[in-house]
Amino acid sequence: MKQPFKILSLFLVVFLSCSEDKKLTNNHEEQFTSELTELRDYFKIPGLAVSIDKNGENVYRNYFGVADIEQSTELDATTLFPIASITKVFSGVLIMKLVDQHKLSLDDPINKFLPKPILGDSILVKHVLSHTSQGNVGKDFYYSSRFGLLTNVIEKASGTSFAELMQKEILTPLKLKNTFLLRDSTQIKRIATPYILDNGTETGFIDFGYSTSAGLVSNLEDLSTFNAALDGNAIINKATKDVMFSSFKKGLPYGYGIFYQQFNDLNIVWAYGQYDCYSSLLLKIPSENITLTLLANNSLLSDPARLINGDVTSSLLALSFLKNYVLELNEMPLLEQPDAISKPLSSVDFYRKKILAQALAESYMARFDPEKLKTSTKLLNHIFAEYPNYLEYADLNVLHNLSFLKDVAFYMELGEFNEFDEHIEKIGKMLLVKAPNNPYVNSYLGTFYARNGNKEKAKYYFNTIVNAKNFSKNWYTNEAQQWLSENE
Repeated sequence: MKQPFKILSLFLVVFLSCSEDKKLTNNHEEQFTSELTELRDYFKIPGLAVSIDKNGENVYRNYFGVADIEQSTELDATTLFPIASITKVFSGVLIMKLVDQHKLSLDDPINKFLPKPILGDSILVKHVLSHTSQGNVGKDFYYSSRFGLLTNVIEKASGTSFAELMQKEILTPLKLKNTFLLRDSTQIKRIATPYILDNGTETGFIDFGYSTSAGLVSNLEDLSTFNAALDGNAIINKATKDVMFSSFKKGLPYGYGIFYQQFNDLNIVWAYGQYDCYSSLLLKIPSENITLTLLANNSLLSDPARLINGDVTSSLLALSFLKNYVLELNEMPLLEQPDAISKPLSSVDFYRKKILAQALAESYMARFDPEKLKTSTKLLNHIFAEYPNYLEYADLNVLHNLSFLKDVAFYMELGEFNEFDEHIEKIGKMLLVKAPNNPYVNSYLGTFYARNGNKEKAKYYFNTIVNAKNFSKNWYTNEAQQWLSENE
């Protein structure tokens, strides 16, 4: 007579355990949804599509806002987005497949595949694929437009066009019917309307054309299918994927077509996309077999976080995912109120990153609301007071934040902003010890000294940019040349 009661007791234990797991999951969902809603409003994102896949199953999918403001068209599963540089992940897969097929070697000189040599002979395919072709080849990471040269590599090595190989090796086998390379305006059906934040939210434009760098259009469902194929080693084998998903060189934030970094004992593999009017994020934690995908129809999912510098933990959206679904820190508030900043209850590293990410975002948004300059300043002062050894944790994004606050004050004619001048000098010089030709650091310091009236020092840093060897021209080159020509 006792056996049925034992079975019933066991059932109750299992049921209650599952209920607790479901309750925990629901708490995660509620907190994550609340934070995404807050961030979407904060960054003025018209439409935001979000998906989380874990262990091969979808555990979260949501659509916030609209695909078209004027038509009040809600975002849904049919909405497509240009994914910009997430195209690089697809291109990386194609390159690695060609390597496995012995049609290409990563150690081949890039010039071998170009109509005429345009880069140094020491620059190999793997250097362009890993964004280590600028500065000290193979040693320095600088996110570069040179990645587009891999279009030539793929076409010459495969004997077919980039578009045809993409279709043959990835899109057709995985039945990605909503994913295509964007050629022209005849393909824009179901694509979310592009928006740009300037004088309020304004209708923007679509970037047409494609290469290995960018150009794919997709949606959450197709990207989940692609992600599952990566996880299941269905399009490249595990050994090849492990190479692709690891750092090209210890300490560098990029592998072969995708970012790689470590944080809180986690290996994070990720990619982002950013056009003027669209943005996207793909973030994977392989050890947890969990992936986040975000798509938006303005640039502010990516742009405020300066993801180009290789640190996804500068993104508040990425941090919301990590704290709620990976690190079990959902008791920690995501956004701080500047007049009542919380104390770290756990995970000091995450807490500091979170506040620095918000300070960075506030400085970006200060272009549209000068009050946010004050918020960013308060957050930075809090961190520097709590953790005064800032040279141990400051990075390029912190320097950008401090410099950008001065830019906002300058361009909005708010008067001189000298709050962090000492920090700018010390952090800038510290970063240049590690990478003397870093164009971003030299640009920040050149501008800093130019505005402070020290033309000699400004000239030194701008000359460093112009005279640096093995760097492709960029905005910082043009600005340095313009300043030098005006101050001869």
